[in-house]
Amino acid sequence: MTKITVSTDCGNAPKKEFLKEINIAFAKGNSDFLTESVTDKIVWNIIGDKKIDGKEKFTQELEKMNTKKASELTLDRILTHGKEGAVSGIMKMKNGKKYAFSDFYEFSGAKGAKVKSITSYVIGI
Repeated sequence: MTKITVSTDCGNAPKKEFLKEINIAFAKGNSDFLTESVTDKIVWNIIGDKKIDGKEKFTQELEKMNTKKASELTLDRILTHGKEGAVSGIMKMKNGKKYAFSDFYEFSGAKGAKVKSITSYVIGI
């Protein structure tokens, strides 16, 4: 089971809730939810590591990551404005490693229906 902690200032606006659920899905390895939450032309740029283009490659990357599930997820900030959003926090993996992250999201529209792009900054701590 993954322990989830969300800062009280993250609020409950629909797009903030959506980003919270996306991050929980990453922590728990819920590939189905993540795949359904992105556009067919998703671009995921993991700064300093790789750039993933398209839903098929996104899904393949999620499958690789599924072996590395988190034991804890702490979401410090969730921000949204118009077609953009950002999330920062700390993820502790089952092997004991900890990572601080900031993810920047672009939605397919102002209503936040699906994620069009993700830019991720991740550092080991």
